[in-house]
Amino acid sequence: MSMNVSLQQLKVFVAVARARSFTRAAREFGLTQSAVSRCVRELEEAVELKLFDRTTRQVELTLAGSGFERRIGRLLDEIEMALSEGRDAHQAHSGVVLVASNPVLSSTWVPAALARCAAAFPSLTLQLQDLPQAAVLQAVEQGEADFGVIAETVPFASGNLDVQPLSATPLCALLPAHHPLALQGALRWDDLAREPLVTLNRDAGCRGAVMRALDGLRPEGRPLQEFAHVAGVARMAQLGMGIGVLPVCVDGAHAACHWPAPAGPLVTRLLHPVVNVTTMLVRRRHRSLRPSAQAAWSQFMPDGSVAHDTAPESSLDGSSARNTHGAPMRVTLRDGSAPTLQTTHTHARIE
Repeated sequence: MSMNVSLQQLKVFVAVARARSFTRAAREFGLTQSAVSRCVRELEEAVELKLFDRTTRQVELTLAGSGFERRIGRLLDEIEMALSEGRDAHQAHSGVVLVASNPVLSSTWVPAALARCAAAFPSLTLQLQDLPQAAVLQAVEQGEADFGVIAETVPFASGNLDVQPLSATPLCALLPAHHPLALQGALRWDDLAREPLVTLNRDAGCRGAVMRALDGLRPEGRPLQEFAHVAGVARMAQLGMGIGVLPVCVDGAHAACHWPAPAGPLVTRLLHPVVNVTTMLVRRRHRSLRPSAQAAWSQFMPDGSVAHDTAPESSLDGSSARNTHGAPMRVTLRDGSAPTLQTTHTHARIE
């Protein structure tokens, strides 16, 4: 036998049973007394049981109604508890948020962003997954991390991710003060064509930008030394083992600086045409972040907009690509293709 019983009918029944009053139950639900009476009557008809003995002065549960109330009341209490816990976990700034980051950013500014989150939301537990950049993207795409932090040049193509640019930092040459190229005020990429070079490996996300900038300039078979961390690149440059090529905040260390200059006696020279490496947040496309993850995401963007560390963003031919007012910007690749990065103050998507 199928019964057409609504959750509202059950809740009204339990309220009447516990209050022993149709009037008080009606007040609890904001209904009229006749609406409550009708609701109980329809429930009795649906379950084919008399649940209350009614008189003009009191309302008492029948034997069947008493057993029904014990079971249904307990079930409704459990349902309410489950819903309440679910709302709290979803809406409150509590629970665990997983952030994936490439290893270089994990050792520089990302901990500061996590510290801001911890200060703003003490009940939030933040876990940092330190992964190679390709693994960061995979973790976000597969839902293993709430969002990720990467370093890339724009345009950055992914059909499964939305990106939020945070800060663009130019690639620079790092060399000892006694190096002949250190005497020049500015360097071009072709000045490095025959020099031994040291840069970060692909796990840090900027190797591709370096290789594209040097494309066609270096003799065939002239390799680059690659390291996993900035300190390794800087140490090799200090020892004269090669010119370091790294993103460096050219206007000094400040709160928005994602790539501070390495410590030590090195000269930093901006390379022309300017090639920027952009720090980005990435999240799954067409998926809303949980409120707790959204709260953490917001702490990675203190001003709520794209930050500007340096000169305007450039394509490989040196042309300006950044729109400082948050309007859509178009970046042209050397091969002539033109993917677009639709940018607003709060969100960006590669198309």
